[in-house]
Amino acid sequence: MSTPITASPEAPGNVTPHGETGRHRVLWLSTIAFTLMFAVWLMFGILGKPIQEEFGLTEVQLSWVIAAAALNGSLWRLPTGMITDRIGGRKVMAGLMLLTAVPTFLVSQVHSFGVLLVLAFFIGLAGNSFTSGVAWNSIWQPREHQGFALGLFGAGNVGASVTKFIGPPLIAGTAGATYFGIVEGGWRLVPVVYAVLLVVMAAVLWFGTPSQDRTPGTGLPLKAQLTPLREMRVWRFSLYYVAVFGAYIALAAWLPTYYMDNYEVSLQTAALLTATYIFPASLLRPFGGMLSDRFGARRAMYWTFGVMLVTTGILMMPNGHIVISHADGSTSEHLAYQLGLVPFAVLVFILGCAMGVGKAAVYKHIPEYFPDNVGSVGGLVGMLGGLGGFFLPLLFAYTKAWSGFPSSTFFVLFVLTVICSVWMHWTVVHMLHSKSPELAHHLESPAENTEPKEALA
Repeated sequence: MSTPITASPEAPGNVTPHGETGRHRVLWLSTIAFTLMFAVWLMFGILGKPIQEEFGLTEVQLSWVIAAAALNGSLWRLPTGMITDRIGGRKVMAGLMLLTAVPTFLVSQVHSFGVLLVLAFFIGLAGNSFTSGVAWNSIWQPREHQGFALGLFGAGNVGASVTKFIGPPLIAGTAGATYFGIVEGGWRLVPVVYAVLLVVMAAVLWFGTPSQDRTPGTGLPLKAQLTPLREMRVWRFSLYYVAVFGAYIALAAWLPTYYMDNYEVSLQTAALLTATYIFPASLLRPFGGMLSDRFGARRAMYWTFGVMLVTTGILMMPNGHIVISHADGSTSEHLAYQLGLVPFAVLVFILGCAMGVGKAAVYKHIPEYFPDNVGSVGGLVGMLGGLGGFFLPLLFAYTKAWSGFPSSTFFVLFVLTVICSVWMHWTVVHMLHSKSPELAHHLESPAENTEPKEALA
């Protein structure tokens, strides 16, 4: 266990004017930085289609580009969280932005699939900023507001939609142009713009947040930081996060192509439709944190998984009908099913709302159960959740190739949600049997003594 830092004049328990200002600056600047990093991390969701056309990539090859960025955006989350606890989020966040700026710029110069794959992997460094920001904000924010604060920071996921808005018009408006003699227009201009913004934001973060950072892990042995990872609940939280965050990452990158291939819309329309999924999945995260603060994270997770099961259960149904062969040799068609563009977009919007609440609820658990190890526990949960963003696009591509159904994407998500729901409910029931056996067989709280007060007098 780490030594409490409440002796510090700026610890969350001792609110001073300077401490109040500091924690607000940490929250808002880290959220803006994370939003930019998230936009860079998922920029291939929009750039993927023009890159695919220019390089002649198959759908599976494109899925590997998306997956490579997701992979490296997950691999370093555990050490990133632990390092943040030791040296502070200010140094880690600024460093990650500067490191990511280099491969981001180089994407504008790429001319082969192999090099693109390598650069996409290194751009994935941006995804590790989430764990650093969570650990950083957890130590700066008072406990009673941690759910909301972490939810607000996590709303930086909305960065996934930034490229959806600026990408298509920037690509269309600059195609064929050359800037400064080295930067081509079209899709190649987007990573250059992002590289410049990363450098600028790193400077703003460095000079805009308190220079005297909080480092609860300083002097804490590595073994002590890793001890909580032995607990099964940490791995259970990680699986939940695969369903609400890994799936979010995968769909945010996958949906533009899904819309274009299945509903024959333009890149710009597909981007806007995808944004209707990304916005609620990101902006509802603070609301999910407030719900978790007020009603408990477990109740929020029950509602999250319930809504996800309903929406993915409908979305996974393939278009088609049942053909019945009759005894006289004739056939007839029944129960024709086809999900149009509008109902599909509405269901995906609702799915995004559930994921937004669920992402906040999962991370509300961590400072409650592991207040002194948010960096390591949050790092592992974020790492495994992010790895879902690596594996799921590949599963989407391969299950579609195997089944021939584009809707198999949502079958994968449905199965994942079922597994999470069953494990969570089994854990709750098992806990109830162990801790409160007298309540274990009740569907609701036992009735109180309802005799009239006069009879009790």
